[in-house]
Amino acid sequence: MSRFIIAAVCSFFLLAGPVLAADGGAGWTHYGGDAGGSRYSAAGAITPASVGNLEMAWDYSTGDMQVRPDAVQRSASEGTPILAGGALRMCTPFNEIISLDPATGAELWRYDPEIATDYSPANQFVCRGVTYWQDAQAAPQAACAARIFSGTNDGRLLAVDAETGFPCAGFGSSGQVKIDPGMALLWRGEFQITSPPVTVGDIVIIGSSISDNARADAPKGAVRAFDARTGAPRWQFDAVVRGAAEQPGNWQTEQAARTGHANVWAPMSVDEKRGLVFLPTSSPSPDFYGAQRLGDNRYANSVVALEGMTGAVRWHFQTVHHDVWDYDLPAQPSLVTINQGDGPRDVVVQVAKTGFVFVLDRDTGQPVFEVDEVPVPQDAAPGEVLSPTQPMPQKPPALVPHSITPDDAWGVTFLDRGACADEIAKYRNVGLFTPPSEQGTLMFPFSGGGANWGGMAFDPVSQLMYVNTSRALHVVTLIPRAEFADAKAAEPAKEISAQTGTRYAVKRDLLLSPLSLPCNKPPFGVLHAIDLKTGDIAWESTLGTVRDLAPVPLPWKLGTPNFGGPLVTAGGVVFIGAAMDNYLRAFDAKTGEELWKGRLPGGGQATPMTYEWQDKQYVVISAGGHARSTTTLNDKLVAFTLP
Repeated sequence: MSRFIIAAVCSFFLLAGPVLAADGGAGWTHYGGDAGGSRYSAAGAITPASVGNLEMAWDYSTGDMQVRPDAVQRSASEGTPILAGGALRMCTPFNEIISLDPATGAELWRYDPEIATDYSPANQFVCRGVTYWQDAQAAPQAACAARIFSGTNDGRLLAVDAETGFPCAGFGSSGQVKIDPGMALLWRGEFQITSPPVTVGDIVIIGSSISDNARADAPKGAVRAFDARTGAPRWQFDAVVRGAAEQPGNWQTEQAARTGHANVWAPMSVDEKRGLVFLPTSSPSPDFYGAQRLGDNRYANSVVALEGMTGAVRWHFQTVHHDVWDYDLPAQPSLVTINQGDGPRDVVVQVAKTGFVFVLDRDTGQPVFEVDEVPVPQDAAPGEVLSPTQPMPQKPPALVPHSITPDDAWGVTFLDRGACADEIAKYRNVGLFTPPSEQGTLMFPFSGGGANWGGMAFDPVSQLMYVNTSRALHVVTLIPRAEFADAKAAEPAKEISAQTGTRYAVKRDLLLSPLSLPCNKPPFGVLHAIDLKTGDIAWESTLGTVRDLAPVPLPWKLGTPNFGGPLVTAGGVVFIGAAMDNYLRAFDAKTGEELWKGRLPGGGQATPMTYEWQDKQYVVISAGGHARSTTTLNDKLVAFTLP
């Protein structure tokens, strides 16, 4: 208890100090910089001319490497702090909520919800961020007048006092609401919450992350809204359409009744003026065989605009029909304003695993750049009924390749390249949306992207958006039900999932060379700049090195697959970690030239943030690594600034 008292006193003195401008122009008040996820900062002290002088200002250790060393091996440090109410607010992969001094990184308080760690969640132990909410009806000095919301890996929504870290007693049961997934779980880690909540008025809204490919009859991926003061339920939105009135031409009522998922595991966005919340929905269960969920699966794999106060659908736009590739929407829909010569226009920009970028009118959901329904392969596995077409935007152009042949194989040596060519020749690939098969289908891009949960950044002045993509191959193989047990026993270390309730299990594996590098040609990671006035690519730069990945040093800049996103500043600099090496990088926002890289104590598979405090600009990134990406694990938050 004494630690909380001391921390509360420290917090009081901090809040009595300098306060950022009310508009947060040089701050970072939300997970995505602002409620719309633009990842833009008006901070301009760091410029292309000065960024090379950046040095570490401070670092902060959560202590997880000492307290939870075994659990760290099953975690991913993907969190982005926010600066709100005069302090940095962050969460650890194990859902501790921590408040820090923005100038020094000194701990002000921390709250531990004490999640169990003696199991493996489907998507590792992850917490991408927290949300700050100010109660307009509360007296400024009242307990929980300002509060921090966060979700947990064990399915709770937490509310703690922003000044002290104490749970908000009036919210749910002692400051938490336990989310009911609606059915018995196969194991504790099947259902979790990994991305930060959002708020609309006095409502707090949360999505969920649910294990892929375990079963067709899976937990529903409902988005849930609660009263921000009391935790009382307000509404739910289920992206699986279950009412008979909406079934014609879509999916069958009896199938929809037992279908799960179509959840929102990625961050959401809010248009505070319109009172809308924007959801990036995922695929229904399971991912790679959809005979138990026929039809386009409306609202799944879609950008869905909901009225924040009621949960009613305002509009939706589907980016993949009847997804059997795990090409769900992985990133926060970014709410930005563009001007193509006919005045300002509010839009939603959604990046996708396919490498496509969809630019949609914010009021109607209609595409700003034309989207064609393009015929796609139809030779699916028995029982499967594919969509005859898929939506493909004319602009911007696809950011990653969509097909590969043995002639496209790559390797460090002749033998390495030959081994990759032989492997590519074994499997099917006739371009994007080649259906999964018993032979084995090459998915290019792999189900990690294209783009992934790091999303994009947007400069409102230049009208350039920035997004990072990965280029790697997955081999997806359907396994007849009768052969599942033997296949699982033969390769226990491989990802072989049951897809219970369907006629096929599934195996998903990266296609790597004998030297454990991707079999497709580099670059394996790219940072792109796209002009949203025209839809054209402005520049592209290779992202990452294999310094911390390859078994031997390589002299080439190959790029790497990457997880985490960029930010852009008024100073003309794009900052990004993400790559599978231990660096935070800075690029010239106009030209794409790599200007600087700062060595990190662990993998930077997180999105950085930036802010101004006491006349200094800081850039902060979680550097705790990512277990499944085999990057260096740590428990550090690192801040850089100019000397």
